[in-house]
Amino acid sequence: MADVTTPNVGVEDHYTSTGLSSTKLAMWLFLASECLLFGGLITAYILYRGASLTGPYPQDVFDIRYTSVSSFVLLASSLTMVLAHNASLDKDYPRMRLWLAGTAMLGLTFVGGQVFEFTAFYREGLALSTNLFGTTFYVLTGFHGVHVTVGVLMLLILVVMSWRGSLSDEPAFPVEMVGLYWHFVDIVWIVIFTLVYLIPSPQGPIR
Repeated sequence: MADVTTPNVGVEDHYTSTGLSSTKLAMWLFLASECLLFGGLITAYILYRGASLTGPYPQDVFDIRYTSVSSFVLLASSLTMVLAHNASLDKDYPRMRLWLAGTAMLGLTFVGGQVFEFTAFYREGLALSTNLFGTTFYVLTGFHGVHVTVGVLMLLILVVMSWRGSLSDEPAFPVEMVGLYWHFVDIVWIVIFTLVYLIPSPQGPIR
C-alpha cells in the first residue's frame, strides 16, 4: 500500500534520507556548487578591479541607471516565475504557459541589455584583455548571462512540452525545479549588481 504521506513527484523519482526527492536534492547540490563558483568569481573581481595599471576603470564605463533598469527587469521575472508555479499547482495550463513565456521574455530582455552594455563598454575601450578589471568583469557577468540564457531555454522547453501535452500530470514539480534555478540566478544578480555596480571602486590602480 502506498504511503499517503509521500507527495506525488513522479513514478521515476525517489526519496532520500533527507526527506527530499532525489531530483530536488540534486538541484540543491547543483545550486550549492554554483554558489562556490560565483563566490570565487565575485571574490576575484573585488580583489583585482582596482589593480589595473591602465584604464578604462569601472567609473569610466558604468551607467548605473541603465543597469538598474535591466536589473529591475530580471527581478520582475521572479514574480512571473512564482505566478507560473502557482498556476501549475492549480493545473491551469494556459496561465502557466503564459507566465513561463513571460518569464522567458523578461530573461531574454535582460540578456539583450547585457549584450548591449558589453558592446558599449567595448566601444569605450574595455575588452576582455584590456586590464584586470575588464577580465574579471566580463568573466563574472558573462558567466551569469550564460546562466540566464540556460534558464530561458529551460522555461521555453517547459512551454513547448506543455503545448505538446508531454508534461507530466503533475506539472508543479518540473516548474518548481526550474523555478529554483531561476530564483537562484536572480539572487546572484542582486549580489553582483550590489558589489560590482553600486559599491564604489578604487580610482585607478592600487599602488
